[in-house]
Amino acid sequence: MKTTRLIVIIISCVLMASCVIDSNKISIAYPNWAEGIAITYLAREILVEQGFQVELLNADIAPIFTSLARGKTDVFLDCWLPVTHESYFEKYHGKFEKLGQVFDSARIGLVVPAYVSANSLEELPQFSGHFNGKIVGIDAGMGIMKCTEAAIAAYGLDYKLMVSSGPAMTALLDKAIKKKEWIVVTGWMPHWMFDCYELKVLDDPKKIFGTPEYIQTVARSGFSQEHPFAAELLGNIHLTDKQISSLMNTIGQTKGTEREAVREWIKRNRSLVDSWIPKKAVGMIM
Repeated sequence: MKTTRLIVIIISCVLMASCVIDSNKISIAYPNWAEGIAITYLAREILVEQGFQVELLNADIAPIFTSLARGKTDVFLDCWLPVTHESYFEKYHGKFEKLGQVFDSARIGLVVPAYVSANSLEELPQFSGHFNGKIVGIDAGMGIMKCTEAAIAAYGLDYKLMVSSGPAMTALLDKAIKKKEWIVVTGWMPHWMFDCYELKVLDDPKKIFGTPEYIQTVARSGFSQEHPFAAELLGNIHLTDKQISSLMNTIGQTKGTEREAVREWIKRNRSLVDSWIPKKAVGMIM
């Protein structure tokens, strides 16, 4: 009888221990987007500091939302709303929780160095010669390229949209700025180039490039109840233009790993990171 009780106690202890370990694990999905990588690695490092075990899962956007809806993944920190990813909320209605807003000025448009006189797309026709009649783009077929083609037609621009790539575009931007030449490129925020250079996004009165969106942290349904401390912490993460650009730039310029770069950024921004940590470690497992 005593032996039986002892076995039951041992099994109960093992099960309780396994529950503790499992409840301390969090999975975060992210796409191969610069801001998504930066925000995700930042969140992981902060959660690890707080005693959590974090698994990162890289995937395309559609599988990420499907995985969240099915409860296979816990968190996604790069959800663009109210337009870009709204269709997934409609498709999987009631399957997601919104934890917080990471960034509130996400946008696309045409970008120029701060020293350029033009401030609006409406002014571009008069400066065609200064820009050599060219708009430096990125990969063909991207949403921002389609919008730029629409803007060329809407604003009657006598410009040719040049197809290149993200790295090629920023390389040409760097070259032009060093010579203080005029250049107009397809750009988006957040992006590390806003940390490296003094730039401005040209006004778009006709809203061809749409209105600014915000980047939201979302989780599978039930996550906040199961992980209240982590949910509050992730919901507290909010970055300004300068902060997210510097984070992305630190990762982009480092010769080490993303994790090493994020640790360095956290060290330089310790007070900001500490301000996101909930005061009461409710539900937290150390």
